Amino acid sequence: MKKIILSAILAGIFVSGLAISGNAADNNAPERGFISVSTNANDEVSPDTVEINIAVKTKDNKSLQKAANENKTVSDNVYSALKLMINSQNGDYIKTADYSARPVYVYNNNKKILDKYEVSNSIIVHTKNIDKTGSIIDKAISLGATDVNDLRFSVSNYENKCNELLAQASQKAKNRVDIVAKASGTYVTGVKNMNISCSENSSNRVTYRLSKNLMAADGAMEAAAPQVSTPIQSGVIKIYANLNAEYFIK
Repeated sequence: MKKIILSAILAGIFVSGLAISGNAADNNAPERGFISVSTNANDEVSPDTVEINIAVKTKDNKSLQKAANENKTVSDNVYSALKLMINSQNGDYIKTADYSARPVYVYNNNKKILDKYEVSNSIIVHTKNIDKTGSIIDKAISLGATDVNDLRFSVSNYENKCNELLAQASQKAKNRVDIVAKASGTYVTGVKNMNISCSENSSNRVTYRLSKNLMAADGAMEAAAPQVSTPIQSGVIKIYANLNAEYFIK
């Protein structure tokens, strides 16, 4: 009688999100009961790394070479200045993310007409000194950078934090399974399978766009530097660990 009651319990009772069911490994193997459980753990962490996407755009109405030469001059100045603001020994770096040089056309009376030549150099600044984020932006703009496309804050010890949270989620799952198994008159004998994953919230990527006019009204490059430091708040990053597991019971 006890065996019949236990089989009914294992076939389909759900207790607080824990599904208890019976399953056969194959046609010849004896039926083994198992408990399914899903748990998670999370924590908020202050970011310690930032990537800044800075662009230098130049244009000339007649010559692509002139636009390219001007872009090189401005970009070299930006590179040189920003390299002094980061610490390469701490893993900081500056790299080119994208470079383009192209003619721009407009249509007039269904005719394709050359309007100007544009050159764009996109620069990535990767640094762990996030306190300098505003100063880096200000310096780049003061030297002729025209766009700050976005910022991405991250945590350098993400893997370690993920492992820590997975351990918490695993312990939580085992505790729940033990409670339910004991209440059902059974006990856990092993792990059938386990799926784990880590993720982080999307708010660590800041949609930050700052653009200055490529040309002033008189056609000269605008070069006015910001009067105050650009305020940047990194906030926190929430890291999640998720665990779905099945435990054999007897």
